[in-house]
Amino acid sequence: MTDSGRTEQTMAVPVLEARAVTKTFESEGVPVRALRGVDFSMGPGEFVAVMGPSGCGKSTLLNLAAGLDVPTDGEILLAGESLAGRDENDLARMRRAHIGIVFQFFNLLEGMSVLENVTLPAVIAGTRRRTAEGRARDLLDLLGLGDKARDAPAVLSGGQRQRLAIARALANEPTIVLADEPTGALDSEGGAEVLELFRRLHAGGQAILLVTHDADVARAGDRIVRMRDGRIDTSGDGDTRDPGAVPVAGATGSPG
Repeated sequence: MTDSGRTEQTMAVPVLEARAVTKTFESEGVPVRALRGVDFSMGPGEFVAVMGPSGCGKSTLLNLAAGLDVPTDGEILLAGESLAGRDENDLARMRRAHIGIVFQFFNLLEGMSVLENVTLPAVIAGTRRRTAEGRARDLLDLLGLGDKARDAPAVLSGGQRQRLAIARALANEPTIVLADEPTGALDSEGGAEVLELFRRLHAGGQAILLVTHDADVARAGDRIVRMRDGRIDTSGDGDTRDPGAVPVAGATGSPG
């Protein structure tokens, strides 16, 4: 990316912002403070990895970014629009317009073909079926699954299933892809395959927010944000940038 390109991205509206966000859950009558005043921002085309141990609040932050939960206090903004005060229908509209989600355990529709898994989100969003199916085929070709279009997801390998999940996340041309431990259910080969795919998507300008507890997986991003005890780690290495970062071959995560 040229210096002018970086300047344009810096001046652009952030694709995602968290402003003084807190989240408190009740567990057996005891309050659990999952997030404790998180301030976070990422720009168009950034690939940010949020890293931290289990329970640090990283998945809670991802769920809030997706509009799947609401903060106890503070504000989430998506492409410059606040998610505060929106009802479920409006949040669903925002997700369809801006967000693609990649889950650790794929969440594929096993009763549908590979092609139908990718076509359906666009059809639900109002795209004509023929147009949606054409984009789905293009995505499957891009992700190396073009010859699997008629197959059921069950016959795919773990890495192929996650690539299918990524194709589905891209179906509506999202502003940002949110990935929750995307290598956690994969072996080392499948994990490296998925990280390489994210690197390629990022090189094409896709904004990606990935959460992981695995330092090797986090190195796929060009910026690493570390979380601890519900906060962004503000120590010397809490938020680091590495424009030359590339995925580590064989990197994978595990549930945790």
